[in-house]
Amino acid sequence: MNLGTFKESAALSLGIELELQIVSRHNYDLMPSAPDLLRLLEGRKLPGLVTPEMTESMIELSTGICTGYDDALAQLGEIQAALVEAANKLDVGLAGGGTHPFQHWAQQRIFDKPRFLQLSELYGYLSKQFTVFGQHVHLGCASSDEALYTLHCISRYIPHFIALSASSPYVQGEDTGFHSARLNSVFAFPLSGRAPFVLDWADFETYFGKMTATGVVKSMKDFYWDIRPKPEYGTIEVRVMDTPLTIPKAARIAAYIQTLGRWIQTERPFAPQEDDYLVYTFNRFQACRFGFDGTFVDPATREHRTLREDLVRTLVKLEDHAIALRSDPALRELLTDVTGRGNDAQWIRETFAREGHLPEVVRQQCERWMGRMPRNPAPGDAPST
Repeated sequence: MNLGTFKESAALSLGIELELQIVSRHNYDLMPSAPDLLRLLEGRKLPGLVTPEMTESMIELSTGICTGYDDALAQLGEIQAALVEAANKLDVGLAGGGTHPFQHWAQQRIFDKPRFLQLSELYGYLSKQFTVFGQHVHLGCASSDEALYTLHCISRYIPHFIALSASSPYVQGEDTGFHSARLNSVFAFPLSGRAPFVLDWADFETYFGKMTATGVVKSMKDFYWDIRPKPEYGTIEVRVMDTPLTIPKAARIAAYIQTLGRWIQTERPFAPQEDDYLVYTFNRFQACRFGFDGTFVDPATREHRTLREDLVRTLVKLEDHAIALRSDPALRELLTDVTGRGNDAQWIRETFAREGHLPEVVRQQCERWMGRMPRNPAPGDAPST
């Protein structure tokens, strides 16, 4: 199969996808209501799309093309309002979070769609275990070679995105000890991990041709890489984030990716190297396991520091680019998370420590995502201005 032409897109344009939990308002376990939600939204004009995901207790929203943080926040808010209205009619809840804290994978139903049924046949029980919830961000690139350059430069910051978005400490009723346990499910798939180190689109086409010739892959959708090029959109797609607990947090993380992209594409601060990936898996694990307290090994200098220290350095360094993109309020909020407020995994653990009941934690997650004010709101729940 041919990879196709890399589509022209506006450099640094954004697109955001969020996978959401659908839960019962009776016991706050997952509920297979995606078909009903989709029927209620059929024909409704939105700035993006609402589509099914692997199992019937999940749903995915995606924005249209966004110019920046304010546009992304507005589009996400409009889609959120439509989803909340539909969910209220069905008396179900919607929540962020990378995993549902106590659902059991064996109870999930595969959504009746050919691709999902084919994946279920191929991957067996892993398909139901893939009832996890992530945020994906598309970043526009002016050319195919620029996309590969940006992909390999931005790979250094994968641990940042994991720690900032982490919201999956519990799996099947147990505290995993991880900030992002969701990614352990993703890593189980054979074509996950990092993209091959190629910087020329012709070389990437050769690689893709070899992979399709093996019969292992048919399209780019078959690669579950942390970041992958999307030639049909003219973007790279960053895929490592847990779904945050709020719309503003999701928009802020996308703004951070866009700001990093601007710095990389305009200043070209370093040339990516194959050796950058020597510490890639270690850094990624540290972010999943320990969040901001994880160890980060600088791929260039081999210096060790905490992810918190590296995030603060980077957020401060990007200030001028954030101002140019009008995303500086978003990055200031992320800096507050890093230096004091903590990530969503911390909020989930603190809420459980206070309430002692995981269904109550999920109820409060619903309140946060659906725009109601919870009894114990976390700082930063309101949109930044």
